[in-house]
Amino acid sequence: MSSASLNCRSYFDPSFDMKKKYRRAVIGKSPEVFTDIYLEQINIVVWQRRLSDTLQADVTRFLVSNPSFQISITVTPQNVLSRIRKFLGETSRLDLSKNISQLVGMFCCLFEIERVGLRLAVLDYPMCPKFHVDRVPCRLVTTYHGVATEWLPHDKVNRSKLSGVSERTSDNQIGLYKSQNDIRQLCQGDVALLKGEIWDRNDNAGLVHRSPSVVGDQHRLLLTIDFGD
Repeated sequence: MSSASLNCRSYFDPSFDMKKKYRRAVIGKSPEVFTDIYLEQINIVVWQRRLSDTLQADVTRFLVSNPSFQISITVTPQNVLSRIRKFLGETSRLDLSKNISQLVGMFCCLFEIERVGLRLAVLDYPMCPKFHVDRVPCRLVTTYHGVATEWLPHDKVNRSKLSGVSERTSDNQIGLYKSQNDIRQLCQGDVALLKGEIWDRNDNAGLVHRSPSVVGDQHRLLLTIDFGD
């Protein structure tokens, strides 16, 4: 929606608040959509990608042999492949290592940064079960295996209720959102950029999201990439 359209709307809709921030999602089939994260009105960009059969097989083998794997490291596009292969195996898991390296390179190129914080974890529990926003400029998330991240469209969130989220109450009980139908969910393989609260002029507009419930003996393989120090 253009600024002109927003200005015009205030004349015809008495309830329209010009001071309220408007945010929306961009979803596409190629990583070219990532550049839309720079648009002020966008707070999530999703590249809907399908994992190759060889990559999925690599991930499955990795999960079998590493059911509680977790690393958190700082890497650069130049050293990420060698560092990841030290953790995943020099000769095995090559497809997974290369894919992670590619995403690190994309992230650094997109934001013109030299290093990132990378976290790769096998999870059998919801790491962040409550809806929340991140105090970061932007975070890349992708789930290589299992159920993926849940999120709320900006216009479906009662942001005044975010501070009321606690372990003793559910998100819908406090009125953070109106209906279960408001919840969106990424798919396995999707790569998403989640704009956070400290992106320039994005205070009170960071994407609201949470970890999905993990049922039974299910496992997730989650990768997150953040701006490095």
